[in-house]
Amino acid sequence: MKSLALITTTVCLIAVPLAAQDTTHARRPGARPRAAIGQREMGRRGDDEMMGMMREMMAPIMRIVAYTPDHLLDHKDSLQLTAAQVSKLTSIRDAAKAAHDAAAADVKTHLGAAAQAFQTAAGDTTALREHFDEAHAAMGKAHWAMLSAAAQSRAVLTDAQRQKVDAWVNAMAQREHRM
Repeated sequence: MKSLALITTTVCLIAVPLAAQDTTHARRPGARPRAAIGQREMGRRGDDEMMGMMREMMAPIMRIVAYTPDHLLDHKDSLQLTAAQVSKLTSIRDAAKAAHDAAAADVKTHLGAAAQAFQTAAGDTTALREHFDEAHAAMGKAHWAMLSAAAQSRAVLTDAQRQKVDAWVNAMAQREHRM
């Protein structure tokens, strides 16, 4: 009987502090339980709407991304790229990367300057606008470098290889559509 009491006391001494640490049902003082549930549901709906919008905006670009030199080189075995194709895609990739990196450096410079213009007490909108426009133009250059590289890379492939890449994109679009 003594051992049963000792075991029960030990279990209580261990379990009570652990149970007190459970925060799964914790809420702010004065908060209504239903309000938290409503906020979570609203957050999920907002996330779902955002993801849907992102999928819709990104869908057209996915076909282009599939033709970037890096992506094609990553799949050189399944595409059965020739040595000449690998060489050409590598040179396209390297040229695009250099242009992209230069543009990205300009973006960083101008966004930093825009942030600095924003921090002034009066808010220098003229300087802010100048740096925003320059950063935006640099982003366009970076995107153009990758877009043109994808177009050049697509031209390197044979019809059969392009059909294979298009089939990958279509399959991916079907998977995304089911989500």
